[in-house]
Amino acid sequence: MDVRQIYMDANAMLEGHFKLSSGNHSQYYLQSAKVLEDPKTAKLLADALAKQIKATGLEIDTVCAPALGGLIAGFALATALDKRSIFAERVNGEMQIRRGFEIKAGEKVIVCEDIITTGGSAMEAAKAIEALGGIVVGFAALANRGFCKRDGSELSRKVNCALPEEKPLFALADFDFEMYAPDACPLCVNGSEAIKPGSRGN
Repeated sequence: MDVRQIYMDANAMLEGHFKLSSGNHSQYYLQSAKVLEDPKTAKLLADALAKQIKATGLEIDTVCAPALGGLIAGFALATALDKRSIFAERVNGEMQIRRGFEIKAGEKVIVCEDIITTGGSAMEAAKAIEALGGIVVGFAALANRGFCKRDGSELSRKVNCALPEEKPLFALADFDFEMYAPDACPLCVNGSEAIKPGSRGN
């Protein structure tokens, strides 16, 4: 499966000057919502991701997605795995499990994002899950930005990956784009202004 081509065909791999959720700048931005608006494509990707996870024998009770970006990917993966689907959402800057969702003590949860960059939002969701007694057994995403090492990838883990090394990350492809600190961004030096197309910017 050529995941990069799927993103390109959906006009979901944007090129320009973007400010990411981390605050860093990049010439490229992945807009997974454009890919997932097609239910057939969402199912295709989720089925492939579920196949990876099932092959490892990992025990999972529930899929939890950090809102807003992970919602569709999380629900699609839960459908493919035939597991319960819940989500965490940010309230006053803190990720919480709400909407009447309950997590039993010892419940095995995989956290699913559309894209994993450093894994910061996924770890916020994991913290909320563990506070309720759940056990986070792994992480999943359609795409991995290359900071964290996914299962089966040759890319090495970078120092700013927030995900724990001892828990697996499942993703369909690595998108290892260059990112820059705002004060060292060559795109800014050339006079362009970064825009923020993600769910937390507009």
